[in-house]
Amino acid sequence: MVVITGELKSKIDRVWDAFWSGGISNPLEVIEQITYLLFIRRLDDLQTLAEKKARHTGGVVENAVFLPGQAHLRWGQFKNASPEVMHRTIADEVFPFLRSLGDGTTYSEHMKDARFSVPTPALLSKVVDMLDEIPMAERDTNGDLYEYLLSKIASAGVNGQFRTPRHIINLMVQMTAPQPADEICDPACGTGGFLVAASEYVRKTHTETLHDTKQRNHFHHTMFHGYDFDSTMLRIGSMNMLLHGIESPDIRYRDSLSEGAAADADKYTLILANPPFAGSLDYEATAKDLQRIVKTKKTELLFLALFLKLLKPGGRAAVVVPDGVLFGSSTAHRALRKTLIEDQKLNAIVKLPSGVFRPYAGVSTAILIFTKTNSGGTDDVWFYDVRADGFSLDDKRSPVAANDLPDAASRWLSLMETDQHEKERPRTAQSFLVPKADIVAEDYDLSLNRYKETIQDDIEHRAPLDIISDVELLEDEIVRGLDELKAMLL
Repeated sequence: MVVITGELKSKIDRVWDAFWSGGISNPLEVIEQITYLLFIRRLDDLQTLAEKKARHTGGVVENAVFLPGQAHLRWGQFKNASPEVMHRTIADEVFPFLRSLGDGTTYSEHMKDARFSVPTPALLSKVVDMLDEIPMAERDTNGDLYEYLLSKIASAGVNGQFRTPRHIINLMVQMTAPQPADEICDPACGTGGFLVAASEYVRKTHTETLHDTKQRNHFHHTMFHGYDFDSTMLRIGSMNMLLHGIESPDIRYRDSLSEGAAADADKYTLILANPPFAGSLDYEATAKDLQRIVKTKKTELLFLALFLKLLKPGGRAAVVVPDGVLFGSSTAHRALRKTLIEDQKLNAIVKLPSGVFRPYAGVSTAILIFTKTNSGGTDDVWFYDVRADGFSLDDKRSPVAANDLPDAASRWLSLMETDQHEKERPRTAQSFLVPKADIVAEDYDLSLNRYKETIQDDIEHRAPLDIISDVELLEDEIVRGLDELKAMLL
């Protein structure tokens, strides 16, 4: 849940509306322009801190971004200029400067093709004033601001597929419980929601580790990895990470299915992802090492093969898949499910209601949780039937009281602690365990309805002659009533 004050929210809403009335109707472009400005301000803030430290210690500023003669390119300088001068300075000098940055960081890499498109000086001045009022030293404020901006991608009804609902992400993170030593990857990272949530979970549950120099360095530089083949998404995702306090995550361009996964094989200990469902690829365009795992053109199956390739033995994954993965009858579908069960360890299937991704997609989905072992290990598979997620399951997605997600997380954690009660639940319950042998007997079908049992209520029906007798009595009453009514009218 994004925590943002009403005042700040209203300011962002006004700027958002101004962009639209100013001719920028693509919400991704709005976010992108704000991203550039946040990055420019961040560069100035970091150098200002370095300069204060140097004055205090009597040292020099190392790796300065702004050199002598470039002071007018800094946020603290141009924000006080007239709107016309500010617009000209940013368009003609600041953005070429951004594109020339070459310090090799994630952020400078994604700014190489930065394009300035704020149409008017007045709009630019309004945006800069709003951003300047935000205390950028506060990680929570920065993150909440950007999350609110990202939520507008979905609310605008464009490119909503890039955002997995935050409460679904949080459930997946809770169920996999990221640890300080993990190396976490999302091979279809989009705006970076899974990586951000994982970082927040580690901060909250392992606060002591960030006081250790080695652990802190791992957290900021080698813990989080994300791939995408959309440069706009890379910029937005990188800035999302930066504003949530991750100094240098590994966010880079990659068409995960078309490039060989061999370079990163057996590299990650945790994968969190909601990969693209729709579409298929030509065999020629698909990485051969993935085709060796499963011979298919379907992207959802290829991504599962990719996850298995990327994970270290012992690594775990929580990923969203369309329901077809669970029961599809093709050779590739069955082969992949058999691989998960026989060669790896399939832990859980959390069935999600079909409205979770509305209004952008009505497809039914589930969360797969599995561990890479290369030696089997599937014993019992835990099924949970999520019927409500705290929001209406129509296109409006309005908040409602019914929400199974806390119960799902709690029961999963209890099961991990070998709670015998959870193991003894009948298949008529909302969650239950299914032995591997039963799944094998069903030809590796993983659909929840294949194993869920329903209780049929015994209904006693009255004898037909008794019902006819009652109807005849009722008919007699109606006839008498009509006769009385006629008599009154004569």
